Amino acid sequence: MTATIDALPDLLSPVRFHQVGKTFGTGQKAVVALDGVDLEVSAGEFVCLLGASGCGKTTLLNLVAGLDRPTSGRIELNSSRPAVVFQEPALMPWLTAAGNVELPLRMAGVPKAQRRAKAAELLELVRLAGLGDKRPHELSGGMRQRVALARALASTTDSGDAGKPSLLLMDEPFSALDAITRDVLQGELLRIWRATGTAILFVTHDVREAVRLGQRVVLLSSRPGRVVRQWDVNDAPDAVDEINTALRKVISSHAA
Repeated sequence: MTATIDALPDLLSPVRFHQVGKTFGTGQKAVVALDGVDLEVSAGEFVCLLGASGCGKTTLLNLVAGLDRPTSGRIELNSSRPAVVFQEPALMPWLTAAGNVELPLRMAGVPKAQRRAKAAELLELVRLAGLGDKRPHELSGGMRQRVALARALASTTDSGDAGKPSLLLMDEPFSALDAITRDVLQGELLRIWRATGTAILFVTHDVREAVRLGQRVVLLSSRPGRVVRQWDVNDAPDAVDEINTALRKVISSHAA
């Protein structure tokens, strides 16, 4: 069943793309990764990005996160500090689970008592209460990804931008996990999303995952990435088959 959370009407959209383009390199070696992308993510909305490998999905997230800059167009960011969850948890191995969650809070200057309380609250939210003293190597892959999610939520909720909608960027966060763990974490992510109201821009190559998680699915063309089509999942009862057909066409055009 897909989620039905409504965007908060009194908040700005956390991010809007206005004719965004991104080119890597110059001259004959230039690679156009994105071209003329127009896209908006509303406050509290769960949007999934689909597309063939190399179509610019991750590049799009990197631009929002401030890890790179667009070559053309502009990104209107009205969010508190966006946080990214990658395929790998990227936890600091010398820190405990709680220490990893506290890290963005410590960097933001949050007092020790406050950040410890927040870390404990977020670990409970991701169902890791009582495991804050464990180090990454003592946790399973799914548990490590939960810690990474808690750390990202810490970054978005304590950025000092009060009143701005929060935004979470997720780059195929479950792709390295086994099928059972992935299924469990997809359900957990929906629960956490409903509990926090955080807008999510989620990159995946799995159509079923996109339809299960997202309120809206956005398909990018093969390189250069452009928005080809969008689906409101709740209004598309045959979304999986329809999106699969559209994705196959995109991949076929890339192969040709």
